[in-house]
Amino acid sequence: MTAPKIHRLANGVTLVCDPAPGYHTLALSVVAGRGARWEDEARCGWSHLLEHMVFKGAGGRSARDIVEAVEADGGQINAATGHERTSFQVRALAGGLPLALEITADLVLRPILNDEDLAREKNVVAQEIAEAADTPDDQVFELAQAAAFTGQPLGRPILGAPHTLAPADRPALDAWREILYAPDRLVVSVAGDVDEDLLLRDAEALFGAARAPEVFAPEPAVFTGGAAFERRRLEQAHLVFLLPGPALTDPDYWPFRLLAEALGGGMSSRLFQEVRERMGLAYAIDAYAEAWWDTGVLGVYAGCAPGDAARLAEAVAGEVKAMTQGLPEAALARAKAQLKASLFMSGESLSARAEQAAAQILVFGNLVPPSAFAEAIDAVTPEAIAELATRMIGARRFAAAVLGPRPAADAAPRFEHRLHS
Repeated sequence: MTAPKIHRLANGVTLVCDPAPGYHTLALSVVAGRGARWEDEARCGWSHLLEHMVFKGAGGRSARDIVEAVEADGGQINAATGHERTSFQVRALAGGLPLALEITADLVLRPILNDEDLAREKNVVAQEIAEAADTPDDQVFELAQAAAFTGQPLGRPILGAPHTLAPADRPALDAWREILYAPDRLVVSVAGDVDEDLLLRDAEALFGAARAPEVFAPEPAVFTGGAAFERRRLEQAHLVFLLPGPALTDPDYWPFRLLAEALGGGMSSRLFQEVRERMGLAYAIDAYAEAWWDTGVLGVYAGCAPGDAARLAEAVAGEVKAMTQGLPEAALARAKAQLKASLFMSGESLSARAEQAAAQILVFGNLVPPSAFAEAIDAVTPEAIAELATRMIGARRFAAAVLGPRPAADAAPRFEHRLHS
Protein backbone atom coordinates (compact mmCIF):
# COMPACT_ATOMS: atom_id res chain seq x y z
CA MET A 1 0.00 0.00 0.00
CA THR A 2 1.34 3.44 -0.93
CA ALA A 3 2.01 5.66 2.08
CA PRO A 4 0.06 8.94 2.24
CA LYS A 5 2.02 12.04 1.28
CA ILE A 6 1.79 15.52 2.79
CA HIS A 7 2.27 18.78 0.91
CA ARG A 8 1.89 22.33 2.18
CA LEU A 9 1.01 25.35 0.07
CA ALA A 10 2.75 28.66 0.68
CA ASN A 11 -0.32 30.10 2.44
CA GLY A 12 -0.51 27.24 4.96
CA VAL A 13 -3.09 24.94 3.37
CA THR A 14 -2.04 21.32 3.96
CA LEU A 15 -2.69 18.61 1.38
CA VAL A 16 -2.86 14.90 2.15
CA CYS A 17 -2.73 12.47 -0.78
CA ASP A 18 -3.60 8.90 0.22
CA PRO A 19 -3.77 6.65 -2.88
CA ALA A 20 -5.60 3.35 -2.37
CA PRO A 21 -5.04 0.88 -5.24
CA GLY A 22 -8.05 -1.18 -6.26
CA TYR A 23 -10.67 1.46 -5.49
CA HIS A 24 -12.83 3.03 -8.18
CA THR A 25 -13.91 5.92 -5.95
CA LEU A 26 -12.36 8.65 -3.83
CA ALA A 27 -13.17 10.55 -0.66
CA LEU A 28 -12.32 14.20 -0.22
CA SER A 29 -12.40 15.98 3.13
CA VAL A 30 -11.74 19.71 3.31
CA VAL A 31 -11.39 20.34 7.02
CA ALA A 32 -11.00 23.65 8.81
CA GLY A 33 -9.32 23.36 12.19
CA ARG A 34 -11.71 25.79 13.84
CA GLY A 35 -15.30 25.42 15.02
CA ALA A 36 -17.72 26.43 17.72
CA ARG A 37 -14.97 26.83 20.36
CA TRP A 38 -13.90 30.03 18.59
CA GLU A 39 -17.29 31.64 19.19
CA ASP A 40 -18.02 34.05 22.00
CA GLU A 41 -21.43 33.89 23.67
CA ALA A 42 -22.93 36.51 21.33
CA ARG A 43 -21.96 34.47 18.25
CA CYS A 44 -23.01 31.08 19.58
CA GLY A 45 -24.14 28.96 16.64
CA TRP A 46 -22.60 31.12 13.90
CA SER A 47 -20.19 28.40 12.77
CA HIS A 48 -23.03 25.95 12.21
CA LEU A 49 -25.17 28.62 10.54
CA LEU A 50 -22.27 29.46 8.21
CA GLU A 51 -21.89 25.79 7.28
CA HIS A 52 -25.56 25.82 6.23
CA MET A 53 -25.25 29.10 4.36
CA VAL A 54 -22.33 28.23 2.10
CA PHE A 55 -24.49 25.54 0.49
CA LYS A 56 -27.06 28.18 -0.54
CA GLY A 57 -24.72 29.25 -3.35
CA ALA A 58 -20.98 29.44 -3.97
CA GLY A 59 -18.75 30.40 -6.87
CA GLY A 60 -20.97 30.52 -9.93
CA ARG A 61 -23.43 27.88 -8.67
CA SER A 62 -26.78 28.13 -6.93
CA ALA A 63 -27.74 25.76 -4.12
CA ARG A 64 -29.43 23.46 -6.62
CA ASP A 65 -26.50 23.67 -9.03
CA ILE A 66 -24.09 22.52 -6.31
CA VAL A 67 -25.93 19.31 -5.42
CA GLU A 68 -26.91 18.54 -9.01
CA ALA A 69 -23.31 18.91 -10.21
CA VAL A 70 -22.03 16.54 -7.52
CA GLU A 71 -24.79 13.96 -7.94
CA ALA A 72 -24.64 14.07 -11.76
CA ASP A 73 -21.02 12.94 -11.39
CA GLY A 74 -22.08 10.02 -9.14
CA GLY A 75 -21.02 11.77 -5.96
CA GLN A 76 -22.37 12.74 -2.56
CA ILE A 77 -21.63 15.87 -0.52
CA ASN A 78 -22.04 16.61 3.17
CA ALA A 79 -20.67 18.80 5.95
CA ALA A 80 -20.42 18.90 9.74
CA THR A 81 -19.57 21.48 12.38
CA GLY A 82 -17.91 20.50 15.65
CA HIS A 83 -16.34 22.36 18.53
CA GLU A 84 -12.84 22.22 17.02
CA ARG A 85 -13.34 21.37 13.34
CA THR A 86 -15.63 22.12 10.41
CA SER A 87 -15.59 19.51 7.68
CA PHE A 88 -16.82 19.33 4.08
CA GLN A 89 -16.88 15.84 2.58
CA VAL A 90 -17.36 14.59 -0.97
CA ARG A 91 -17.53 10.97 -2.14
CA ALA A 92 -17.03 10.61 -5.87
CA LEU A 93 -16.23 8.18 -8.63
CA ALA A 94 -12.68 7.96 -9.95
CA GLY A 95 -12.02 11.06 -12.02
CA GLY A 96 -14.31 13.21 -9.86
CA LEU A 97 -11.56 15.01 -7.97
CA PRO A 98 -11.40 18.23 -10.05
CA LEU A 99 -15.11 18.91 -9.58
CA ALA A 100 -15.02 17.95 -5.89
CA LEU A 101 -12.09 20.31 -5.25
CA GLU A 102 -13.71 23.14 -7.19
CA ILE A 103 -17.00 22.91 -5.33
CA THR A 104 -15.48 22.58 -1.85
CA ALA A 105 -13.08 25.46 -2.53
CA ASP A 106 -16.06 27.59 -3.59
CA LEU A 107 -17.94 26.62 -0.42
CA VAL A 108 -15.18 27.64 1.99
CA LEU A 109 -13.68 30.56 0.05
CA ARG A 110 -16.31 31.94 -2.33
CA PRO A 111 -19.83 31.55 -0.92
CA ILE A 112 -22.51 33.99 -2.05
CA LEU A 113 -24.24 34.53 1.35
CA ASN A 114 -27.43 36.06 0.01
CA ASP A 115 -29.52 38.11 2.49
CA GLU A 116 -32.80 36.41 1.58
CA ASP A 117 -31.22 32.97 1.91
CA LEU A 118 -29.83 33.96 5.30
CA ALA A 119 -33.25 34.95 6.63
CA ARG A 120 -34.73 31.63 5.47
CA GLU A 121 -31.84 29.56 6.81
CA LYS A 122 -32.10 31.10 10.26
CA ASN A 123 -35.62 29.72 10.37
CA VAL A 124 -34.41 26.31 9.16
CA VAL A 125 -31.77 26.20 11.92
CA ALA A 126 -34.38 27.34 14.46
CA GLN A 127 -36.39 24.24 13.52
CA GLU A 128 -33.26 22.11 13.89
CA ILE A 129 -32.75 23.58 17.37
CA ALA A 130 -36.40 22.85 18.24
CA GLU A 131 -36.09 19.29 16.96
CA ALA A 132 -33.02 18.68 19.15
CA ALA A 133 -34.83 20.12 22.17
CA ASP A 134 -37.75 17.76 21.52
CA THR A 135 -35.42 14.74 21.39
CA PRO A 136 -34.68 13.69 24.98
CA ASP A 137 -31.59 11.63 24.23
CA ASP A 138 -30.12 14.64 22.39
CA GLN A 139 -31.14 17.30 24.89
CA VAL A 140 -29.72 15.45 27.90
CA PHE A 141 -26.23 15.59 26.35
CA GLU A 142 -26.58 19.34 25.86
CA LEU A 143 -27.57 19.73 29.50
CA ALA A 144 -24.61 17.64 30.67
CA GLN A 145 -22.12 19.53 28.50
CA ALA A 146 -23.43 22.86 29.80
CA ALA A 147 -23.05 21.64 33.38
CA ALA A 148 -19.50 20.40 32.75
CA PHE A 149 -18.23 23.58 31.06
CA THR A 150 -20.45 26.35 32.42
CA GLY A 151 -20.13 29.68 30.62
CA GLN A 152 -17.55 28.37 28.12
CA PRO A 153 -17.71 27.56 24.39
CA LEU A 154 -17.48 23.82 25.13
CA GLY A 155 -20.58 24.18 27.29
CA ARG A 156 -22.67 25.99 24.69
CA PRO A 157 -24.71 24.22 21.98
CA ILE A 158 -23.09 24.03 18.55
CA LEU A 159 -26.49 24.83 17.02
CA GLY A 160 -26.73 28.07 18.98
CA ALA A 161 -30.06 29.67 19.83
CA PRO A 162 -32.47 31.82 17.81
CA HIS A 163 -31.51 34.97 19.73
CA THR A 164 -27.76 34.49 19.09
CA LEU A 165 -28.32 33.76 15.40
CA ALA A 166 -30.58 36.78 14.85
CA PRO A 167 -27.79 39.44 14.67
CA ALA A 168 -25.78 37.50 12.07
CA ASP A 169 -25.96 39.51 8.84
CA ARG A 170 -24.15 38.86 5.57
CA PRO A 171 -21.03 41.04 6.22
CA ALA A 172 -20.62 39.70 9.77
CA LEU A 173 -21.01 36.10 8.65
CA ASP A 174 -18.52 36.57 5.82
CA ALA A 175 -16.00 38.04 8.26
CA TRP A 176 -16.59 35.01 10.48
CA ARG A 177 -15.97 32.74 7.48
CA GLU A 178 -12.55 34.34 6.92
CA ILE A 179 -11.62 33.46 10.49
CA LEU A 180 -13.13 29.99 10.58
CA TYR A 181 -11.93 28.70 7.21
CA ALA A 182 -8.58 30.51 7.15
CA PRO A 183 -5.87 28.68 5.14
CA ASP A 184 -3.42 28.27 8.03
CA ARG A 185 -5.83 25.75 9.59
CA LEU A 186 -7.22 24.21 6.39
CA VAL A 187 -6.49 20.61 5.36
CA VAL A 188 -7.43 19.14 1.97
CA SER A 189 -7.34 15.36 2.39
CA VAL A 190 -8.04 12.82 -0.38
CA ALA A 191 -8.11 9.01 -0.12
CA GLY A 192 -8.82 6.44 -2.83
CA ASP A 193 -8.31 6.74 -6.58
CA VAL A 194 -6.34 9.99 -6.52
CA ASP A 195 -3.64 11.39 -8.81
CA GLU A 196 -1.07 13.28 -6.75
CA ASP A 197 0.01 15.65 -9.52
CA LEU A 198 -3.61 16.55 -10.27
CA LEU A 199 -4.30 17.19 -6.58
CA LEU A 200 -1.28 19.49 -6.27
CA ARG A 201 -2.12 21.43 -9.41
CA ASP A 202 -5.80 21.96 -8.70
CA ALA A 203 -5.39 22.62 -4.98
CA GLU A 204 -2.80 25.31 -5.67
CA ALA A 205 -5.09 26.97 -8.22
CA LEU A 206 -8.21 26.79 -6.04
CA PHE A 207 -6.89 27.25 -2.48
CA GLY A 208 -3.47 28.86 -2.93
CA ALA A 209 -4.56 32.49 -3.05
CA ALA A 210 -6.45 32.54 0.26
CA ARG A 211 -4.93 34.66 3.02
CA ALA A 212 -5.19 34.18 6.78
CA PRO A 213 -6.32 36.91 9.17
CA GLU A 214 -4.90 37.13 12.69
CA VAL A 215 -6.89 34.80 14.94
CA PHE A 216 -6.62 34.34 18.69
CA ALA A 217 -6.85 30.82 20.12
CA PRO A 218 -9.75 30.11 22.49
CA GLU A 219 -9.11 30.01 26.21
CA PRO A 220 -8.33 26.58 27.67
CA ALA A 221 -11.44 24.84 28.93
CA VAL A 222 -12.09 24.32 32.65
CA PHE A 223 -14.28 21.45 33.82
CA THR A 224 -16.50 23.27 36.30
CA GLY A 225 -18.97 20.47 36.97
CA GLY A 226 -22.48 20.61 38.31
CA ALA A 227 -25.86 18.96 37.99
CA ALA A 228 -28.88 19.76 35.84
CA PHE A 229 -32.40 18.37 36.01
CA GLU A 230 -35.10 19.08 33.44
CA ARG A 231 -38.55 17.79 34.26
CA ARG A 232 -40.36 16.21 31.32
CA ARG A 233 -43.43 14.01 31.05
CA LEU A 234 -41.72 10.97 29.53
CA GLU A 235 -41.90 7.22 29.92
CA GLN A 236 -38.13 7.07 30.49
CA ALA A 237 -35.59 9.13 32.37
CA HIS A 238 -32.45 9.96 30.40
CA LEU A 239 -29.21 10.32 32.33
CA VAL A 240 -25.67 11.45 31.47
CA PHE A 241 -22.75 11.47 33.91
CA LEU A 242 -19.41 13.12 33.08
CA LEU A 243 -15.96 13.13 34.70
CA PRO A 244 -12.97 15.22 33.58
CA GLY A 245 -10.52 13.32 31.39
CA PRO A 246 -7.28 13.70 29.40
CA ALA A 247 -6.82 15.73 26.21
CA LEU A 248 -6.10 14.34 22.75
CA THR A 249 -2.33 14.71 23.10
CA ASP A 250 -2.12 13.66 26.75
CA PRO A 251 0.07 10.59 27.48
CA ASP A 252 -2.96 9.09 29.23
CA TYR A 253 -5.15 9.28 26.11
CA TRP A 254 -5.01 5.57 25.30
CA PRO A 255 -5.53 4.44 28.93
CA PHE A 256 -8.50 6.83 28.86
CA ARG A 257 -9.95 5.23 25.73
CA LEU A 258 -9.43 1.74 27.16
CA LEU A 259 -11.03 2.72 30.45
CA ALA A 260 -14.15 3.88 28.61
CA GLU A 261 -14.18 0.78 26.41
CA ALA A 262 -13.96 -1.59 29.37
CA LEU A 263 -16.46 0.42 31.39
CA GLY A 264 -19.24 0.61 28.80
CA GLY A 265 -18.05 0.06 25.26
CA GLY A 266 -19.74 -3.21 24.43
CA MET A 267 -21.88 -6.11 25.60
CA SER A 268 -19.06 -7.56 27.70
CA SER A 269 -18.39 -4.24 29.43
CA ARG A 270 -18.85 -3.70 33.16
CA LEU A 271 -21.87 -1.43 32.81
CA PHE A 272 -23.71 -3.62 30.32
CA GLN A 273 -23.17 -6.75 32.38
CA GLU A 274 -23.98 -5.16 35.74
CA VAL A 275 -26.70 -2.60 34.99
CA ARG A 276 -28.51 -4.30 32.13
CA GLU A 277 -27.82 -8.02 32.46
CA ARG A 278 -27.62 -8.51 36.24
CA MET A 279 -29.79 -5.65 37.58
CA GLY A 280 -32.13 -5.24 34.59
CA LEU A 281 -32.32 -1.46 35.05
CA ALA A 282 -31.72 -0.24 31.49
CA TYR A 283 -32.07 -1.25 27.88
CA ALA A 284 -29.49 1.28 26.66
CA ILE A 285 -26.34 2.05 28.63
CA ASP A 286 -22.86 2.88 27.40
CA ALA A 287 -19.70 4.80 28.20
CA TYR A 288 -17.58 6.96 25.93
CA ALA A 289 -14.37 9.00 25.95
CA GLU A 290 -14.43 12.39 24.23
CA ALA A 291 -11.32 14.54 23.94
CA TRP A 292 -10.36 17.97 22.61
CA TRP A 293 -7.00 19.75 22.31
CA ASP A 294 -6.83 20.67 26.00
CA THR A 295 -9.26 18.48 27.93
CA GLY A 296 -11.61 15.50 27.74
CA VAL A 297 -14.59 13.87 29.40
CA LEU A 298 -15.51 10.35 30.39
CA GLY A 299 -19.24 10.00 29.82
CA VAL A 300 -21.94 7.48 30.66
CA TYR A 301 -25.42 7.58 29.14
CA ALA A 302 -28.40 5.49 30.23
CA GLY A 303 -32.16 5.46 29.85
CA CYS A 304 -34.29 3.87 32.55
CA ALA A 305 -37.62 3.92 34.37
CA PRO A 306 -37.82 7.15 36.42
CA GLY A 307 -38.15 5.25 39.67
CA ASP A 308 -34.95 3.32 38.93
CA ALA A 309 -32.79 6.38 38.16
CA ALA A 310 -31.25 6.76 41.62
CA ARG A 311 -30.40 3.08 41.86
CA LEU A 312 -28.91 3.13 38.37
CA ALA A 313 -26.82 6.22 39.23
CA GLU A 314 -25.36 4.44 42.26
CA ALA A 315 -24.55 1.40 40.15
CA VAL A 316 -22.79 3.51 37.54
CA ALA A 317 -20.74 5.29 40.20
CA GLY A 318 -19.81 1.94 41.71
CA GLU A 319 -18.54 0.61 38.40
CA VAL A 320 -16.54 3.81 37.79
CA LYS A 321 -14.97 3.46 41.25
CA ALA A 322 -14.12 -0.17 40.53
CA MET A 323 -11.86 1.02 37.71
CA THR A 324 -9.48 2.39 40.38
CA GLN A 325 -8.55 -1.25 41.02
CA GLY A 326 -7.45 -1.68 37.42
CA LEU A 327 -8.72 -4.35 35.08
CA PRO A 328 -8.24 -8.11 35.04
CA GLU A 329 -5.93 -9.12 32.21
CA ALA A 330 -8.75 -10.79 30.26
CA ALA A 331 -10.96 -7.68 30.44
CA LEU A 332 -8.09 -5.42 29.40
CA ALA A 333 -7.23 -7.74 26.51
CA ARG A 334 -10.85 -7.61 25.30
CA ALA A 335 -10.88 -3.81 25.49
CA LYS A 336 -7.61 -3.60 23.56
CA ALA A 337 -8.90 -5.96 20.88
CA GLN A 338 -12.10 -3.95 20.47
CA LEU A 339 -10.27 -0.62 20.28
CA LYS A 340 -7.73 -1.90 17.76
CA ALA A 341 -10.47 -3.48 15.67
CA SER A 342 -12.29 -0.16 15.54
CA LEU A 343 -9.06 1.59 14.58
CA PHE A 344 -8.21 -0.75 11.72
CA MET A 345 -11.79 -1.14 10.48
CA SER A 346 -12.16 2.63 10.15
CA GLY A 347 -9.07 2.57 7.93
CA GLU A 348 -11.00 0.40 5.47
CA SER A 349 -13.41 3.29 4.80
CA LEU A 350 -12.12 5.92 2.38
CA SER A 351 -14.22 8.63 4.02
CA ALA A 352 -12.84 7.77 7.46
CA ARG A 353 -9.28 7.68 6.12
CA ALA A 354 -9.56 11.12 4.58
CA GLU A 355 -11.22 12.59 7.65
CA GLN A 356 -8.83 10.98 10.14
CA ALA A 357 -5.78 12.12 8.17
CA ALA A 358 -7.04 15.70 8.30
CA ALA A 359 -7.70 15.41 12.04
CA GLN A 360 -4.20 14.06 12.68
CA ILE A 361 -2.63 16.95 10.76
CA LEU A 362 -4.62 19.44 12.83
CA VAL A 363 -3.87 17.76 16.17
CA PHE A 364 -0.34 16.39 15.73
CA GLY A 365 0.95 18.32 12.72
CA ASN A 366 1.70 15.05 10.96
CA LEU A 367 0.27 11.63 10.13
CA VAL A 368 0.48 8.74 12.58
CA PRO A 369 0.28 5.18 11.16
CA PRO A 370 -2.36 2.90 12.69
CA SER A 371 0.41 0.53 13.77
CA ALA A 372 1.80 3.23 16.08
CA PHE A 373 -1.60 3.68 17.71
CA ALA A 374 -1.92 -0.10 18.07
CA GLU A 375 1.48 -0.28 19.79
CA ALA A 376 0.42 2.47 22.20
CA ILE A 377 -2.79 0.57 22.97
CA ASP A 378 -0.90 -2.68 23.59
CA ALA A 379 1.49 -0.90 25.97
CA VAL A 380 -1.28 0.17 28.39
CA THR A 381 -1.14 -1.66 31.72
CA PRO A 382 -3.85 -2.32 34.32
CA GLU A 383 -1.91 -0.03 36.66
CA ALA A 384 -2.11 2.87 34.17
CA ILE A 385 -5.88 2.56 34.02
CA ALA A 386 -6.16 2.33 37.82
CA GLU A 387 -3.99 5.43 38.28
CA LEU A 388 -6.01 7.39 35.73
CA ALA A 389 -9.35 6.41 37.28
CA THR A 390 -8.05 7.36 40.72
CA ARG A 391 -6.98 10.82 39.50
CA MET A 392 -10.26 11.41 37.67
CA ILE A 393 -12.33 10.59 40.74
CA GLY A 394 -9.85 12.32 43.04
CA ALA A 395 -10.47 15.63 41.25
CA ARG A 396 -13.87 15.51 43.00
CA ARG A 397 -15.62 17.09 40.06
CA PHE A 398 -18.43 15.61 38.04
CA ALA A 399 -21.29 16.74 35.87
CA ALA A 400 -24.69 15.12 35.61
CA ALA A 401 -27.82 15.75 33.60
CA VAL A 402 -31.18 14.10 34.16
CA LEU A 403 -34.16 14.64 31.89
CA GLY A 404 -37.47 13.05 32.76
CA PRO A 405 -40.19 12.79 35.42
CA ARG A 406 -39.70 14.06 38.98
CA PRO A 407 -38.82 10.66 40.56
CA ALA A 408 -35.54 10.70 38.58
CA ALA A 409 -34.31 13.96 40.15
CA ASP A 410 -32.32 12.23 42.91
CA ALA A 411 -29.99 10.48 40.46
CA ALA A 412 -27.25 13.14 40.43
CA PRO A 413 -26.78 13.44 44.23
CA ARG A 414 -26.89 9.65 44.58
CA PHE A 415 -24.20 9.35 41.88
CA GLU A 416 -22.01 11.90 43.65
CA HIS A 417 -22.43 10.29 47.07
CA ARG A 418 -21.56 6.82 45.82
CA LEU A 419 -18.61 8.08 43.76
CA HIS A 420 -16.98 10.04 46.57
CA SER A 421 -17.93 8.03 49.65
